[in-house]
Formats: sequence, C-alpha cells, structure tokens
Amino acid sequence: MFYNALAGLLIVLGVLTALLAARLLFRSGWVLAWIRGTVGLILMVVAVGFALGAVDFFSYKVIIAEKNLATLDFAMIEKQKYNAKMVTEDGVVHQFELSGDQWQVDARIIKWPASLSVLGIHPGYRLERVSGRYYSWQQELDRPRSIYPIKPKHTGVDLWYWAQEFKLNRVGIDASYGSATFLPMADGAQYEVYLTHSGLIARPLNVAAEQAVGRWMQ
Repeated sequence: MFYNALAGLLIVLGVLTALLAARLLFRSGWVLAWIRGTVGLILMVVAVGFALGAVDFFSYKVIIAEKNLATLDFAMIEKQKYNAKMVTEDGVVHQFELSGDQWQVDARIIKWPASLSVLGIHPGYRLERVSGRYYSWQQELDRPRSIYPIKPKHTGVDLWYWAQEFKLNRVGIDASYGSATFLPMADGAQYEVYLTHSGLIARPLNVAAEQAVGRWMQ
C-alpha cells in the first residue's frame, strides 16, 4: 500500500508540474516569453520524471512478514538442462530454460529507516532474475550461462539504482540485492521461495526436491 501511495503522490506532483508548465508555455503576452518557455520545458521534463518514478515504485511490493514469493517446478530436458516454471505470488507464470546443476532467484530490496515503521512504512521488494549455475568451476567458465530477467520493462528511471549511486544508506535508505541460496535442479523437483526481513530463502516442496538437496549436501 505504501508503494502505491508513494507512486500516486508522484503522479499528482507530475500532473501539477505539467499544469504549471502548460500555463507558462501557453500564457499570452511576450514579456519574458523566452524565460517562461525555458522554465516550462524544464518543468515538463520534471513532470515526466515524476511519472516514470511512479511507474518504478508501482513495481515494488511491501514486506510485512515472511512472505511466499513464488514456486518453481523443474523438468529435465537433458543432462544439465531444465525447463523451469515459476509462478509468482500474484499468479504470473514465467517459463525459463536453465542450464547447469543449480538455480537461484534474486530480488531487489529497499529498506527504509526503522523510525518510519511506526508509520506503516515497510521494506519493499521486486523480483529481479532467475539464473542457473554449474557445480564445476571449469564448466561455469566454459559452458553457456542462463540468466533471465523477470523485472518489469525498463522505463529509464531506476530509483533503486539511484539509492545506491547516491549512497542513501547514509540516511537509512538501503537498496540491496537479496538472493536465495543456490539449490540443485532435478527432474520433477518443486521449491518455494520466501522473503523475510533478513533476505530470500528457498525450501524444497516435494520429495524430488528433498532428495536432490540431500544428494547435494552429501
């Protein structure tokens, strides 16, 4: 809810800025016309920035407690190649072809100052990518890698990146990656991915996944 409200605020600011820009650009009279036109165009650019920022915020979801993000099912195509089906918590289905022996899910996480939690402002997340990995370092260097982005279409505005670039962690805004531990792929294996305040975790969901994890840990 917080991220939707923040996005809505940016939309309102963008509309107000655009209206002010339009008033300056189309106002009658020639006095200071060039200055008005320049300022109006700058305000239009700012309005577009607000709109794109709102779109970026809409892509994040709030973390309140341990939350199931997705389930993943694996079907072997051939040795070290699998079809992976991921269903996110909002019902969106993604299909991937992963090469290797293990899989991992990454997410972007934004954490706010702890003092804001009393206002109901909680950390947010956005799923970022799914990737495969080989057990062998030599294969990891020589064999084809598979990395699939699952983030929304890029708008040109990346608030998470800006938070890192301008080191906003100094004021309590922490933008970081969360990664589930690499776990083995196996034919018929099914896993759940959860997000907690400490990061992403993945758990076996059926016998095939439990057996694959057991063999990997031996």
